[in-house]
Amino acid sequence: MRKIVISHRLHEAGMAVLAKGNVKISITDSGNPKVMLPELLDAEGLIIRIGSIDRETMLQAKNLKVIGRPGVGVDDVDVETATELGIPVVIAPGANTRSVAEHAFALMLSCAKDIVHSDKELRKGNFAVRSNYKAYEIFGKTLGLVGYGHIGSILAEMAAGIGMKVNVYDPFVKPEVIAAKGYTYEADLNHIMQVADVISLHVPLTPKTKNLIGTAELKLMKATGIIINCSRGGIIDEKALAVALKQNEIHSAATDVFTNEPVTMDEALFQYDNIIVTPHMAGQTQEAAAGVATMAAEGVLAVMDGQRWPYVCNPKAYEHPRWNK
Repeated sequence: MRKIVISHRLHEAGMAVLAKGNVKISITDSGNPKVMLPELLDAEGLIIRIGSIDRETMLQAKNLKVIGRPGVGVDDVDVETATELGIPVVIAPGANTRSVAEHAFALMLSCAKDIVHSDKELRKGNFAVRSNYKAYEIFGKTLGLVGYGHIGSILAEMAAGIGMKVNVYDPFVKPEVIAAKGYTYEADLNHIMQVADVISLHVPLTPKTKNLIGTAELKLMKATGIIINCSRGGIIDEKALAVALKQNEIHSAATDVFTNEPVTMDEALFQYDNIIVTPHMAGQTQEAAAGVATMAAEGVLAVMDGQRWPYVCNPKAYEHPRWNK
């Protein structure tokens, strides 16, 4: 019987798809390549919920035909090696788009209204926290989107719907596309950091975007500025953000992602009251979790059956000789 290794159990919708696939399922409860390797030696498929897969492991897993990710982030997958070996990396585009956009929107409002900090203080008996006047209205304020993909575009619609102005920085999107929506196109990252009241990041983690937002960029922000990260840990230099928060150089921040996950309790950002932290859960709504798990499971089974599944991040894998037999 064919075998699929899963780093961590999928949403039941995805498990149900796999159950119908006539495959043996091995759940390692670890995304560490060294831990998964013994199970991968005779596996045709791998689905990584949390964890990574490297070149060394792929080279040893001789039977591996497909790697699945219940999401769109593939920064923890050695895609270059997978493509070289003819292994498609299945992703689930669009399945969690709205959930992530809504999460970013909720974090923006929570920061602007000082909700989480006020909740903590009230529970301590500090009713007077209401008079610190840190909360402000976002009507008429400017949302600066760094990245205008599916998630960024939905967030822009939400923000515009409550009376915010929207500025967009994305070198891969034409200015006329932004203008057609009634938004302002920004050609320069530094400028959008200066003019926006809220910055929301929606870019993938690549060598070019790692630490895209550092000390210099944070110092450009308004003292009343808010920065939101629901993209990937590593887009913001966390040490620089910790300094900005400690010195109250910005109003507040919110992040759903961290450079190292899962996080430990000594995470520097946890020290500050002017940041909201959530455990990489933006795409973990009931609807999104079911959607990405289903797409990943269906794609992995399809590739194992020899189908050229369209939702892969490396379509060049299909050019490998193993696909021309």
